[in-house]
Amino acid sequence: MRGVLVIGILGVLGVSASAVPSIIPKDIQLSGPNSFQRVMVVEVDRAGNVSGEVGKVALRAADREVAVVKDGMVVPRGDGRTTIIAKTSDGRLARTVVEVTGFGKESPWSFRNHVQAVLSKNGCNMGACHGAVAGKGGFRLSLRGYDPEADFHTITREARGRRVELGDPARSLVLIKGTTAVKHTGGRRIESDSLDYRVVSEWIASGAAAPVEGDARLEGLEIFPALSMLAPGDEARFIVRARYSDGREEDVTQWAKFTSTNEAVVNVDDDGNAEVIGHGEGAVTAWFSSQVVIGRLSAPFPNEIPDAVYAEAPVRNFVDERVLEQLRRLNLKPSPRTTDAEFIRRAYVDTIGVLPTLAEVRAFLADERPEKRDLLIDELLERPEFVDYWAYRWSDLMLVNGRRLRPEAVKAYYSFIRENVAANTPWDEFAREVVTATGVSSENGATNFFAVHQDPENMAENVSQVFLSLSINCAKCHNHPLEKWTNDQYYAFANLFSRVRAKGWGGDARNGDGLRTLYVEPRGELIQPRTGQPQAPAPLGAEPVAMDLEGDRREVLAEWLTSPENDAFSRSVANRVWANFFGRGLVESVDDLRVSNPASIEPLLDELSGYLVAQDFDLKALMRVILRSETYQRSSEALPENRDEEGFFSRYYPRRMMAEVLHDAVAGITGVSSEFTEVALRDGSTQKTEFYPEGTRAMSLYDSAVKSYFLKTFGRNEREIACEGERSNQPSLVQVLHLSNGDTVNEKLRAKGSIAERATMQFTGQERKAGALVNEAYLMCLSRYPTKEERKGFVAALNDAREGEERDVVEDLYWALMTSREFLFQR
Repeated sequence: MRGVLVIGILGVLGVSASAVPSIIPKDIQLSGPNSFQRVMVVEVDRAGNVSGEVGKVALRAADREVAVVKDGMVVPRGDGRTTIIAKTSDGRLARTVVEVTGFGKESPWSFRNHVQAVLSKNGCNMGACHGAVAGKGGFRLSLRGYDPEADFHTITREARGRRVELGDPARSLVLIKGTTAVKHTGGRRIESDSLDYRVVSEWIASGAAAPVEGDARLEGLEIFPALSMLAPGDEARFIVRARYSDGREEDVTQWAKFTSTNEAVVNVDDDGNAEVIGHGEGAVTAWFSSQVVIGRLSAPFPNEIPDAVYAEAPVRNFVDERVLEQLRRLNLKPSPRTTDAEFIRRAYVDTIGVLPTLAEVRAFLADERPEKRDLLIDELLERPEFVDYWAYRWSDLMLVNGRRLRPEAVKAYYSFIRENVAANTPWDEFAREVVTATGVSSENGATNFFAVHQDPENMAENVSQVFLSLSINCAKCHNHPLEKWTNDQYYAFANLFSRVRAKGWGGDARNGDGLRTLYVEPRGELIQPRTGQPQAPAPLGAEPVAMDLEGDRREVLAEWLTSPENDAFSRSVANRVWANFFGRGLVESVDDLRVSNPASIEPLLDELSGYLVAQDFDLKALMRVILRSETYQRSSEALPENRDEEGFFSRYYPRRMMAEVLHDAVAGITGVSSEFTEVALRDGSTQKTEFYPEGTRAMSLYDSAVKSYFLKTFGRNEREIACEGERSNQPSLVQVLHLSNGDTVNEKLRAKGSIAERATMQFTGQERKAGALVNEAYLMCLSRYPTKEERKGFVAALNDAREGEERDVVEDLYWALMTSREFLFQR
């Protein structure tokens, strides 16, 4: 596939890729007299990229006894096989095969697969209409048709059966309301001469058959074209085909709901007709009967970039290969390599959450070994601060929070996470230990994962969010509106946790030891509210577990979750690690790995995921690959040929340092630590704590309940929900005011023994060596030497200072640097 992609990129750049007409979809299978299949003729290059639909084309079937083509749609005429032939206006030909079976058999419309599709497409069972909790006008349907059995009963049995008239379908309320033959508050939904009307009326006429267990079930969707290469102003349309458990394939374009994942690039209407409106890459999502499929569209930027730019771009590993393929595909020029000064600061902050010291910066900048960046990366991955930083990041994800847990439990929970980071425990082993944890909360810190969310539903949601980056919450009440997860699958997943119990809570937020023992009962089921019966327990999308299985059902879950075949697990953590180093995920946001939210560079996320599996889930190995890549080591300089892109990594994206790193940077430079003496309780009160002695760094505060105005102001993650969105790295006016007038920077500079005092003493004691002082300030704050102009200004201010005023100037120097954009932002 990657080789094909490269050829396609060459074609986009005009190197060599002659487009040929092609009929899509190929290999059409029609089953029964009611079947049909839309087709279109498109231009396709040698890579398989669609570059648009052919304007004028004649379509015909070789054997009209088998099938015919009407208005771009293949319809059956008899069993057999034939060829569909397309001829373009310039004489080029394209062919595909159609096979028809079951033409002489009855093929009635089904309630589950057809009538429900009509109701969903026309909005009848949406939240704004009859799918609302209380319904509309006394008529209530399940939201988006998640409960076919209940909907069938509502339509055929309620209202004295007047909603369907078996003897005269045209008098059925479900039709005369929808066509506004009688007053309908929701307006006209169905045209009387449409396929939708025909489906519902013929279903009623044939006896209004109920949905049964033996109905064919939807197994998957396909979208055509799957990948298009277009330009702003181009139009495209999409065809959606469903595949059922009985082997049938059906054109469901008529009933699919279409949305755009990036409306800055592409818009799409209700019928699957799209228009490209901007440069970049977007996707069209098609939703049908709780299944989702996407078709991607690329619109290259209007840059003229010589092929040599990509051919000569440095490549360190597969990260660079995949990124360069995407940049080449979209006509984006990669920014040059970053400077050593920028790299050391970036690598320190992103990997261990601290700034390099004066001595470390000087040594690195003076080092002339070509491999010095690799050596630095290896060193950082083994530093003790690495453990502090990543234990803190994973504590955000795992919700280590004193407002939810007792102090000893918080400490045990954090210690468990930190010990595993220090041991470089493979991510799959870590996840397995968390998911199957039992024991006392102060002895096995992993048990506190289940103390944060204590009922089966919340346990299931938390596991899914943390380890799969999937929010399944919506499926608790109905089928998920943006994903493939059904209400039944939700309760099957949650039932895996129905036997998890705890005892011995003990004490309130101020008193009691808070010891809690987590254990597993030998019996117990979670009831599915819709059916009143327990749903057979099963991991998401996997086979059910036997209801009478002995032992802990979570063991089955852990086996499925951490399996190398479960790419959702490896993709989730690979995307989180990537986002740490680049400020954004390949899938953004990192907590939202829906099928309908594709990665900006899908082949790269696949390869990162596969690499992690091949490395036995060694996160340090993944980090090393990312850090060594030329992609990570690119400058943040925006070029004219890449300044308008976001998410394709043609450059490093500047971003404000996270709150804890910024705090520790200020404390480290000034040499004055902060005191953390209070924690906030859930009721809004505070409590003294002795867990954090003087000198504790913000990155070592394992409890997010510790009070700190600075950390709160700069967007610390409060760890209330497992969502990266709880952390904010966005600048604000309050932050500006605090840096300018607040006590964090100002008071630390004024404090006894601060860098300002020490530098002033050195300055006045060494015959006013202003240049050296300015150099050191820049190296400490910005990891670089000052420019000639920068140096000149500060040196003049220091030399002009009158006796006794030197410290004021030194404070101003450090204040100016620590409140500068360059200091606050990673570049």
